[in-house]
Amino acid sequence: MSSIELTPSQKTILTALINLHRESESAVKGEDIAEEVDRNPGTIRNQMQSLKALQLVEGVPGPKGGYKPTANAYEALDVQQMDEPATVPLFLKGERVENANVEEIDLSSVHHPELCRAEIHLQGSVRDFHEGDEVRVGPTPLSKLVIDGIVDGKDDTNNILILRLEGMKAPAEEPAH
Repeated sequence: MSSIELTPSQKTILTALINLHRESESAVKGEDIAEEVDRNPGTIRNQMQSLKALQLVEGVPGPKGGYKPTANAYEALDVQQMDEPATVPLFLKGERVENANVEEIDLSSVHHPELCRAEIHLQGSVRDFHEGDEVRVGPTPLSKLVIDGIVDGKDDTNNILILRLEGMKAPAEEPAH
């Protein structure tokens, strides 16, 4: 996936959208995003057009309508940060794996939760992982995404773990004190 360069303003708005969407599990209104990031709704609408063009946001029509983040939105926020060798912790059966670092998380088929798989690309070997092991990945540096899954397969040559997703969450932003 090619990395999408987002402006700071787009990142802020996208992060707010993801957080609000996670809380409500439904489409998020532009006004709510505007309130969250302290901008006017017109600004948000303009930004949403560009985020839609980048396929990071879907518009949902109708009275209950608004905006939803696409699977790419989660990736765009994280992929950005992966240029620096950030450490994304990896846990195997609840124990942190010291010598493994997650390079990339590839979420396939997010739109089909029953088929939901994540490919976890590691720096370091996947030989300690076995089918059926419980794995937790994260939190990732930017969106603090945490993925829980069961090892469903692995690709030893490319150091990729295939996880069957059990859960995925990103905490709401903590207010800065």
